Amino acid sequence: MECAGKGRGTRCTGPATRRCGRCGVVAYCSVDHQVKHWDDHKDECKRFELQMERIDALNEFPFTFSEEATVQLCQKQESRCSFLSKRAIHKIGMWFYECPCGEAAASYNFSRLNDGWVLPRVLCPCSEPLSPITKRLHSWKDYYDWRCIPLHSPAALILHWPLTISYAVQVAGLEPLTPEFGDTLCIHYLGPEKELPQLSVFAELLALFPGVALQIELVGPRIPEEMNGETIDLCSFAKCLQMDCVCKSSSKAVDRDVYSNKYRQLSLKLRRGLYHDCYKDIIKDCYPHLIIAPNAGIAAYSSWLPTIELIKEIKVPAIFSDFCEEACHLGASCLSSATGRPITFPIQLNPFRQPIAMEDTALFLPCYSNCFLYGF
Repeated sequence: MECAGKGRGTRCTGPATRRCGRCGVVAYCSVDHQVKHWDDHKDECKRFELQMERIDALNEFPFTFSEEATVQLCQKQESRCSFLSKRAIHKIGMWFYECPCGEAAASYNFSRLNDGWVLPRVLCPCSEPLSPITKRLHSWKDYYDWRCIPLHSPAALILHWPLTISYAVQVAGLEPLTPEFGDTLCIHYLGPEKELPQLSVFAELLALFPGVALQIELVGPRIPEEMNGETIDLCSFAKCLQMDCVCKSSSKAVDRDVYSNKYRQLSLKLRRGLYHDCYKDIIKDCYPHLIIAPNAGIAAYSSWLPTIELIKEIKVPAIFSDFCEEACHLGASCLSSATGRPITFPIQLNPFRQPIAMEDTALFLPCYSNCFLYGF
């Protein structure tokens, strides 16, 4: 972590080990840099302090591994690599990008898109649910109970992608199978990156939206050139590790028509570029009912401004997520400035955030992938 007062006239004297005594979020190399930074920090300090008071709520998960994935990881007693290694899922399959050494790989074979869970069938949702979904899901425990998955399963580390989509539909007030969009739901999904080698997990949306055909347009500059324009049709769930599981049964292929009528279809189309540049081509195939931007970082990228202007013009609900509450606060300020009005969907904790803390963040604020939601 860098000294928050770096560049204040004098060089840093060493590592940033002196944390602000009030908020505890920023750190300094010396008293001198802390004093010089105070005029900039004082307005945000109280806000950081309030955000830090919610750390227990952020770390609250029903999983048996919760303390290991939150407190111990933040205190450097555990790491993402060690967490995954203990569960024999380190740098393999859909788990490849879930640790720093995977992210640092110089090249990645995107043909791995169809990789399965690399987990025993008892630990993952590899086949259709035992019972149809009959009520809204409000927590990871609700979901795990419905899918009959034990709370020691790490599956939520990847399932946060489709579950966040499902929850965003709720937040936006959209309901499947209403006259608003009939039996087809079209979503524009902005800025995909880390989830690209994990697209198989999006098949869980088949269970979350039974009877609904889903079209998801994934748009962003990080989509590889060789994948631009590719369409991926998902009609079955990601596979488990066991060869004798029903998810690999040939009978499923024979019964494909019945299966398709029950779960319809999920189509993912990948488009390389910025949303405002691609929009006119995208709507020829799929006009959106909802726009979703996971871990958006709106305040960090000026390229968001023309996209926000476009969303304002087309009047489609847009839900953004980010790693921490402060990033959402800054992003909401950008939205309000660009649209000239307050955000419609206030900043709120996402119950389906990824349940493992992020490592080596810029601030001491607790951070999780898809941690908070907001939008307009």
